[in-house]
Amino acid sequence: MKVIIIDDELAMHLIMNRMLGKIDEVEIMGSFQETSAAFSFLQNQDIDMIFMDISMPKESGLEFAQRLREQGSRAKLVFVTSHKEYALPAFSVYAYDYMVKPVVQERLRQTIHKALSEGTSVVLPEEQNTVTVKVLFNCLGRMEIRSANEEIIKWKTSKSTELFGYLALHKGRLVSRARLIEDIFGDMPRKNAESYLNTTAYQLRKLLEANGLKGSLHSDGVHYGLNLNEARFDMFSFEEGCKQMVLIHEGNMEEALELEQLYVGDLFGDRAYPWAWSEIERFSQMYIAFSQRLCSALLHRGDTASAIRLLTKQTVMNELEEETIKLLMRAHAMQKNKEGLVHQYIKFVDMLKREMGVSPSLEITMLYERLLRELNTYRKQHNGKDI
Repeated sequence: MKVIIIDDELAMHLIMNRMLGKIDEVEIMGSFQETSAAFSFLQNQDIDMIFMDISMPKESGLEFAQRLREQGSRAKLVFVTSHKEYALPAFSVYAYDYMVKPVVQERLRQTIHKALSEGTSVVLPEEQNTVTVKVLFNCLGRMEIRSANEEIIKWKTSKSTELFGYLALHKGRLVSRARLIEDIFGDMPRKNAESYLNTTAYQLRKLLEANGLKGSLHSDGVHYGLNLNEARFDMFSFEEGCKQMVLIHEGNMEEALELEQLYVGDLFGDRAYPWAWSEIERFSQMYIAFSQRLCSALLHRGDTASAIRLLTKQTVMNELEEETIKLLMRAHAMQKNKEGLVHQYIKFVDMLKREMGVSPSLEITMLYERLLRELNTYRKQHNGKDI
């Protein structure tokens, strides 16, 4: 795997070079302190993964990533930063991963190995039309199997459902029995866990075979892996769709609205498996970033009703997401709904104080005051008084 490093601190160049140098599959092609030099380099080089800081002079890592995506770059972007608060914006440019300094060697190794395994196990979008889809797996907001004609298929047991979800997230990569036992059956004595894993794998294999997916669950006695090229997953369709829609405009608006509907709820629904928490959060952030872009486009179009519907859905997921609240206030203002604007802002202020003991940012307060002034001016002009 060919990688480059972009960070304005030379110390991070030394640290990342040393850590990446310990991973045999990695070939470090260059290190850059400025995005301009990195961009010139990338014009003539095929790079698989880019490790970059976010806070840099002249052009931030997020701005640089956006420039790469607009150019059509499909390199995997890994942000390495000291700031946790940039996680959500990072996923708006389809970050592959997000690491908070100091970077841990094992965490870095897992990211590399995950990326390597996906290179050969994922069916590319342009290949989808050549594959006959036999089964649909819906993992956003629920854990559901449907046949090609939309009939719901019943899971064998709750553990076979969990094993399926675990292996599905690994996208074909082999997972050791020891790791499966630790993550899924860790509350059992070792001997019982071994037996239970065997039984669970057997049940899952039989379920897949019964629905035309014979040979999809692989095992070499030490590892298990799931190869489901003849199935479709809503979570992977959603992720790929988000990557294809960095910019949302009139030309792809309807497609974006259809894509948004795939996100019924958090990954695996009410089955919030502890081993999946990071992926649950990643998909949640991916959805919020995508939905915010979609809502901005809807407001630009003037479709405030649709924007408010989607923004309300976002607040159910995270009532304290400031960008969502800003968009909601803009939508109420566009509708000339002063009461809605005031209610939204006061509700957000109260929530911040109650949950976190803090006041709203200056930015959102200034936006509220500006929108309120504009509405008051509008009402004076049309009603002759400030109401």
